[in-house]
Amino acid sequence: MQQVTIVIINWNSWEFLSHCLEKLQGQTFRDFKVLIIDNASDQPAPSELFSRYSNVTLIQNQANLGFAAANNQAIRYLDKSDWVGLLNPDAFPEPDWLEQLINAAKKYPDYTMFASRQLMDGNSNLLDGDGDVYHISGLIWRNGHGRRLNEAAHDPQDVFSPCAAAALYKREALMSAGGFDEDFFCYVEDVDLSFRLRLMGHRCLLVPDAVVYHVGSATTGGQHSDFSVYHGHRNLVWTFVKDMPGVLFWLLLPLHLLLNLVTIVVFIARGQGGVILRAKWDAVKGLPKAWAKRKQIQKNRKVSVREIWRVLDKRLFRRKRL
Repeated sequence: MQQVTIVIINWNSWEFLSHCLEKLQGQTFRDFKVLIIDNASDQPAPSELFSRYSNVTLIQNQANLGFAAANNQAIRYLDKSDWVGLLNPDAFPEPDWLEQLINAAKKYPDYTMFASRQLMDGNSNLLDGDGDVYHISGLIWRNGHGRRLNEAAHDPQDVFSPCAAAALYKREALMSAGGFDEDFFCYVEDVDLSFRLRLMGHRCLLVPDAVVYHVGSATTGGQHSDFSVYHGHRNLVWTFVKDMPGVLFWLLLPLHLLLNLVTIVVFIARGQGGVILRAKWDAVKGLPKAWAKRKQIQKNRKVSVREIWRVLDKRLFRRKRL
């Protein structure tokens, strides 16, 4: 089997990370290494945390580079790894998590991205997500989030994107796409990367038996925090502008603009008007740079517009259950 390395980006998550490493050491597939990039956490790493594990390497940055840049740092560092597994510190894998992903990579060689099944930590009967969905409006959400486990898919299936909280990628594919967009800092960077990979002809497979228990936004104040709202909704705009190909960009642009207007109204009503307006204004200011990136991305596109249309979500209403 080719070399596998699990990458964990840490920031003020030592307690979660300790539990995550314990779960990794219990994996049934043993031939892997772990690389931890610490993004200048406020507290130093506990000295005993890494002395227990011989297969763990720690790199400590002097500044918080963000999730995207730190992952690119890791991908470049792992020049001898064929497969890169991304795992958040607050994602706790089942013992056969990595074995299931590796088996899927062997069984489905036409795929270069593999999504895990994420269950909600503390409530294993509810899905945190089966990969990510990209809607024709540019809205993004985790597939099946909030639905009961007994309603979820049993067999592997094509999904738009893995959630980078727990995913496996072929390193060669990541390098060919230029890695994560570091301007994103964090949030939506995994969907943007997957969109670019799909434009190049790569595909993503959900592996339902590769299970992790995910806390989610453990160090950023939750998914409704100002930090999460700002980065997520700024980056939604850049992803649409950069990646939506050809005629689909112009046909779907009115819907995307409507999505942004509705989003602004909703967050103003929630009392987060300042942060959503700042996110959208900064998104607009970044459009020239995003458009320049678009030109290169679309130049490298290998699949048809019809193929991208096929994998976009077209539902009028997002189905969500709790």
